[in-house]
Amino acid sequence: MLGGLPGPSGRNVIVAGNTSDDAGVVRLSDDVALILTTDFFTPIVDDPFTFGRIAAANSLSDVYAMGGTPFSALNIVGFPEKTLPGEVLARILKGGAAVAAEAGIDIVGGHTLKSEEPIYGLAVTGTVHPDRVLGNALAAAGDRLVLTKPIGSGLVTTAFKQGKDSEGAIDEAIETMAALNRGACEAMIASGARAATDVTGFGLLGHLMNLLEASGVSAEIDWKKVPLLKGAMKYLDDGCICGGSRTNWNDLKGSVDSTGTEEKIGILLSDAQTSGGLLVAIPPEQEEAFHEELRRRGVRRAATIGTVTGGTPSRITLA
Repeated sequence: MLGGLPGPSGRNVIVAGNTSDDAGVVRLSDDVALILTTDFFTPIVDDPFTFGRIAAANSLSDVYAMGGTPFSALNIVGFPEKTLPGEVLARILKGGAAVAAEAGIDIVGGHTLKSEEPIYGLAVTGTVHPDRVLGNALAAAGDRLVLTKPIGSGLVTTAFKQGKDSEGAIDEAIETMAALNRGACEAMIASGARAATDVTGFGLLGHLMNLLEASGVSAEIDWKKVPLLKGAMKYLDDGCICGGSRTNWNDLKGSVDSTGTEEKIGILLSDAQTSGGLLVAIPPEQEEAFHEELRRRGVRRAATIGTVTGGTPSRITLA
């Protein structure tokens, strides 16, 4: 579908869509590059303020995944004014503003349209030194793969929507989704990370595959080391699986060696996330230092989950 579109031709473009990165990066000067990204979606929780928090954190995550610092943002809003009171929109925007303030930036405007259900997110501008951009394309064989947040938000929110959250897992999921990836970003910069992406709608395996394809490498994942949100495995067994997660797995499973592993594990690792953590390729000699930097910044549930490998590119082995 996108094949007929012209690619970027400007000499100042550092990162564009060809590597499936989390944001575009354009050189502004010898010392400053702009990171440009946008993300928005419909509610995954009932409370408007909480929805605003999660959506804003999710949008800001793309800047952190590129190793950058958010600079400013614009609101993107769709709202059904005939079916919901304006107070609901005000609460959504206040939630977004609270997270933006936590990130140290201002939301300086935005745009609103009428829609059948609420839509909210941010268009974010960030900054990074042109020589220090982190993206998908520089992972190398031997790098350790570290995930900085647990997965399972798709399973937990689906269970909650279906009235099946018997574990009361939604509160932990909300706080995980609303948490900024700022500390993880600072830690990976301090530790000399080689490549990174954030884990969102394509699931852990989908975003890992983007990194592998851009870098021309493969990976082995020890799935038992992947941190999970409370209730995620139970709700997987209960069938609380959103359609996007099944689609993710069906699109990927031809490139995944899951011999001896139940198919449900592939679906678990393909669970469509909202505002997930960073997936970081770190040189092995820096792995311990990276975990120490994460702990110093309060990132408590990070885990090394696998290794980048050589051989046939763009293959994932589940160990």
